[in-house]
Amino acid sequence: MALRDFAGLALLLLPLLALGLSAADCPCSEAALCRPIRHRRDFEVFVFDVGQKTWKLYDWSQITTVAVFGKYDSELMCYAHSKGARVVLKGDVSLKDIIDPTFRTSWIAQKVSLAKIQHMDGINIDIEQEVNCSSPEYEALTALVKETTEYFHREIEGSQVTFDVAWSPKNIDKRCYNYTGIADACDFLFVMSYDERSQIWSECIAAANAPYNQTLSGYSDYIQMGISPKKLVMGIPWYGYDYTCLNLSENDVCTITKVPFRGAPCSDAAGRQVPYKVIMKQVNSSVSGSQWNKDQQAPYYNYKDRAGHFHQVWYDNPQSISLKAAYIKIYGLRGIGMWNANCLDYSEDVLARKQTEEMWGALKQRL
Repeated sequence: MALRDFAGLALLLLPLLALGLSAADCPCSEAALCRPIRHRRDFEVFVFDVGQKTWKLYDWSQITTVAVFGKYDSELMCYAHSKGARVVLKGDVSLKDIIDPTFRTSWIAQKVSLAKIQHMDGINIDIEQEVNCSSPEYEALTALVKETTEYFHREIEGSQVTFDVAWSPKNIDKRCYNYTGIADACDFLFVMSYDERSQIWSECIAAANAPYNQTLSGYSDYIQMGISPKKLVMGIPWYGYDYTCLNLSENDVCTITKVPFRGAPCSDAAGRQVPYKVIMKQVNSSVSGSQWNKDQQAPYYNYKDRAGHFHQVWYDNPQSISLKAAYIKIYGLRGIGMWNANCLDYSEDVLARKQTEEMWGALKQRL
């Protein structure tokens, strides 16, 4: 091997040595693919992956971050890095535990260590527990995010720390968080603009998972709090809700069972989540076919099960997603993402392939 080759190899290994790792620890075909991603693109496309191998068929021309919420897959990490995309851990912890600063330090150290071992690029903190505004958990959560961000940034160059928040900052599901403090403490917030009927205070009926006006009002509220639009990534649902109707009226009002949730008398827990790929197989054979609700700017359909009960399914499609994605450019949000990328049909079926391409394409309607 020529001297210049040794020099090149040394340069290649420096980032690994800085992390306390050797080239032998790298599962990728090239050691360079185990380096943390340092470049930050102007627009974020944040993808949640819950497992399996469908990631091979994602639209990697768009993706900037993959949050691994399924089993760790070194092949996914290598491939994402080859495309310049970050791969981040899931972070969840009991809020009662993090009141103790010593516990926080230990938890963060464990996560950083795991990220290094798995050659990952940060963490997505997904905590959705109840918090009382006057509780010690309120301050402890902000401290956790701040300390996690500082530790990751110090230990892994270019690393990214993000936090998932509800569609609105108005104490949704009894989550009183210090949203401005958390936004300041981390790289950005992923706004979960879905499950917006987790608490139904009005009539107990089926409705859109992410209605247009309500969704956008959430971003307005975050921005009015003083959070920069560049700290907000719009999360959209690639799934819907299937509700069994106690009664389905002539004008398609589906009355549902009252299932309380965190103080609300009714909730979307009365339904069940259905991935887009299942919805697309069912909609054309449904009683109604796909319908469009102008008030909520969302599609739905009705079907009858084998027992003769009517169901109403509300979901998002390229049309409803494009309408919301257009808001991103108008208000200058940081990006877009979805829960979750595995919800689409990545089979070789011609129609399924077209539907999947259209859903990925809807993310580009911000242009």
